Amino acid sequence: MAQKPKVDPHVGRLGYLQALVTEFQETESQDAKEQVLANLANFAYDPSNYQYLRQLQVVDLFLDSLSEENETLVEFAIGGLCNLCSDRANKDYILQAGGISLITNCLSSPNEETVLSAVTTLMYLSSPGASSHPELTSTPVVQCMLRFSLSANTRLRNLAQIFLEDFCSPSQVAEARSWQAHSAMGIPLPRTEAPQQP
Repeated sequence: MAQKPKVDPHVGRLGYLQALVTEFQETESQDAKEQVLANLANFAYDPSNYQYLRQLQVVDLFLDSLSEENETLVEFAIGGLCNLCSDRANKDYILQAGGISLITNCLSSPNEETVLSAVTTLMYLSSPGASSHPELTSTPVVQCMLRFSLSANTRLRNLAQIFLEDFCSPSQVAEARSWQAHSAMGIPLPRTEAPQQP
C-alpha cells in the first residue's frame, strides 16, 4: 500500500491533490499508482474539486492512463473521467482532447466496471439528439451497445438499452443491426465476477 502523501495539513485541498499527482508521477510502485489513481478518481466525484483537477491536469492524467496495460489503472482512470464529465468544462476538454476513441476502446475491456464506466461516460459526453460528435454513436459503438443490450449482466444490459434509446436514432440502430447481420462482431463481453461463497 502506498503511504499517504506527505502534505502539510495547512496547504489545503489544492496542495493535497498536487501531492497525489506528484506521487503518481514519481512512484515506481504499481500498487501506489493504483491507490493514488483511485483517490484521484474519488476526488473527481466532488464538483468543488473540478477547478483544482483541471489546474493540475488530472483530466490528461486520466486520459493517458486509459492506454495503460494495467487494467486496474484503466478502471480507475475511466471511473475518474466518468465522475468529471458531468461538468461542462471537463466534458468539452475531454471531447477536444480526443478522448472519445480512448473511451470507446474501454468498451472491449474484460473488466466489467471499466466497461460500465465507459458506457456511462459516453452517455455523459453525448447530448440526446446532438450530432456534434458523431463518433459517440458511430456504427461500431452502436453495434457494441446492441451486443451489450443482450448481456446477462443487468447493469450492462440496462445501460446499453438506455444508450440505444436515448442517444441513438432509430436509423443508427437499424444500420448497426444491418452491419451486424453481415459481419462477425468480436468485442467480447466483460467478465463478471463470480459470487463469493460464504
